[in-house]
Amino acid sequence: MQPDTLPEPVRLTGRLDGTPSRWLWLVKWLLAIPHYIVLFFLWIAVWVVTIIAFFAVLITARYPRSLFDFTVGVLRWSWRVGYYSYSVLGTDRYPPFTLAERDDYPATLTVVYPERLSRGLVLVKWWLLVIPHYLLAGAIAGGAYGGYRAMDGNASHYSTGASLAGLLVLYVAVTLLFAGRYPRGIYDLLMGIHRWGYRVAAYVSLLTDRYPPFRLDQGGAEPGLPTPGYGGPTPDAPGTGGPAPGGQPYGGPAAGGQASGWPGAGDPGPGSGGPTPGWPGPGEPRPGTGGPASGGPTSG
Repeated sequence: MQPDTLPEPVRLTGRLDGTPSRWLWLVKWLLAIPHYIVLFFLWIAVWVVTIIAFFAVLITARYPRSLFDFTVGVLRWSWRVGYYSYSVLGTDRYPPFTLAERDDYPATLTVVYPERLSRGLVLVKWWLLVIPHYLLAGAIAGGAYGGYRAMDGNASHYSTGASLAGLLVLYVAVTLLFAGRYPRGIYDLLMGIHRWGYRVAAYVSLLTDRYPPFRLDQGGAEPGLPTPGYGGPTPDAPGTGGPAPGGQPYGGPAAGGQASGWPGAGDPGPGSGGPTPGWPGPGEPRPGTGGPASGGPTSG
């Protein structure tokens, strides 16, 4: 089992597109019916694909890439529909009919493809090793949690009856209707619940050998990763304590290919021995001092 410091292979994100409509949630069940119909048949196909993948991993220690992409695509599609409808009510943008990732949509899901999988784990991880998750999720969400229910076409549908997630979404719906706002704390908690559920679903679907952690990583972004398409501050954005991955500040480069206020390639920065944009050179007076900068000539 890998250490928890490694990034999770299942990466689920979401962002709120402003404030959802006060009333649209009342009819989203109707608007989502075409997706439910398509997902019903897609999840039947996932069951077949998973059986084929089981024997492929047992024999070759590899999950066939085309089958892997298909299963991840169905999980992704399910997440988008759930995010739009009654798993989160996080957006009023109608989900696209595609298995492919859409970075412009406010809900995304990706799974890192494993080059090799354990032949031994494939025999037990989909039923025996996830029993603790089933029991704990049943205690939190209520009812019988099965990782995902293929007939529902929604990997984050945890129970047949009332659940914590369902009560939270009901609270969100009532708040939207009467107050016209989405409670941010509830949103973060819902994202943590569904992120956990999809990690378990990917593990049960044989997509990864990384055991899902017993924690709720709350919020729209995966820990340590930016939210795709989100233009606001993030835990790693400038001014919040750290640079973006790769050393580039968020917000994109300024005109000319260089990030605004950030030294470009070949430009010496502070402390490098060369001039820095906006910093006085030798012989130039410091702002407000009337005197020369350090190292410059002095008068007389």
